[in-house]
Amino acid sequence: MKIKRYFKWMICLTVATLAFTACEDQPDAFENTGGLPEVSYIRLPYAASSDSLIVSGYMGNTICMVGNNLTSIRRLYFNDQEATLNTSYITGSTLLVDIPNTIPGVVSDKIYMVNCSNDTVTYDFHVSVPAPTVRTMSFEYAPVGSVVTINGDYFIDDPNVPLSVKFGEIPAVIDHFTKTAIDVVVPEGATESAVTVETVYGATKSVFHYRESRGLMFDFDGITGLGNHGWHNVPIETDADAPSGNYIMLGDGATLMAAEGPWNDGKFAFEYWPGDWSTPTDYPADGIRLFDLVDFNDFKNMAIKFEMCIPAEYAWGAGALQVIFAGTDKVTLGNAGTDIYGNAVPGPNNTYFQNSELPRALYRPWTVSGPYHTNGKWITVTLPIATEFIYAFEGGIATGALKKTDFASLVLFVVGGGISGTDCTPLIKIDNIRAVPN
Repeated sequence: MKIKRYFKWMICLTVATLAFTACEDQPDAFENTGGLPEVSYIRLPYAASSDSLIVSGYMGNTICMVGNNLTSIRRLYFNDQEATLNTSYITGSTLLVDIPNTIPGVVSDKIYMVNCSNDTVTYDFHVSVPAPTVRTMSFEYAPVGSVVTINGDYFIDDPNVPLSVKFGEIPAVIDHFTKTAIDVVVPEGATESAVTVETVYGATKSVFHYRESRGLMFDFDGITGLGNHGWHNVPIETDADAPSGNYIMLGDGATLMAAEGPWNDGKFAFEYWPGDWSTPTDYPADGIRLFDLVDFNDFKNMAIKFEMCIPAEYAWGAGALQVIFAGTDKVTLGNAGTDIYGNAVPGPNNTYFQNSELPRALYRPWTVSGPYHTNGKWITVTLPIATEFIYAFEGGIATGALKKTDFASLVLFVVGGGISGTDCTPLIKIDNIRAVPN
């Protein structure tokens, strides 16, 4: 009991000292009132929740403190963590503030409110740490025994309930971790499964799957039977480090991609156009419409994923990887006319690539730090449809909107994008193109 009181006293002393120093050094941004702040209650900030009084909240959440003389507050702490105050959200009777997103070093279950007279007022409030958030894995097709990085938040280790990771039901060895990333060894026997991260605050199962096969469109190994199906055939290769057999290559490490990303669909485009040369156009197994293979009804809550590898000596520095879906009203492989469903089809063409109406993703990681490569390692790329498939050919926002029937064909084409880069001779390996829950 004495130790607990000592820690609480130390928090109060530290908070008060910091507040006094800040008031001496900083301009007066708050109302200069001499009274003490008073908190009557705390509620959620939303109007619909104004009657919901709370005594605890999760890190990072916004709360509304209600009381009197709240403009006298110069510093505010949850346990021993300082919150950021914004005078635009403070009145005499209300104060909106985000609970700090840093785990407290000492837990007192108190809010400390300090004014410039070095007076401290406390209010009982418990800060809850959320269960872990599991967002992405660096390489979803990583081989057993390799180290991958799981990205998320609230990865907390506790002596009584240690941080743990499972692939399906198989425990994995953690190599290293921070609050937002875990380096973990893929365990022996791991097969397709969700990944579960557990802390003392709860367990969370990933939306993504290790070795994901849901929504698979192109594996280039014969599982779906789909591959090159257009005017041009990109190379299909394999090597010892391939994630699952065969993959396609955009570029060959020798062909120039100039800074402005010029058109070269013979070297830098993978084309899958549904249909065949029968009259009317049919959609056989190797020319199926993609939305007949994968359910795109909820496409706004889906992402396009693929594995990618770029050797360091063939870094990519120009041209956007345009990921373009289009309906059979835009392109088919076969004669122009009608298809077996009575729909008008245009036959082979690529003029729709360049219009400003059809939304597509523009993936260009080289814009962050110059010529980009993965050091010859495979990684997983994730492109959420709702936020990434919004662009036109030259980089502006597309004027149209995607609908389910647009997910019939797919083109991956390194070209344009509206941002000039650096002359390069890239070689981009791509495998396991899939549409999955985001």
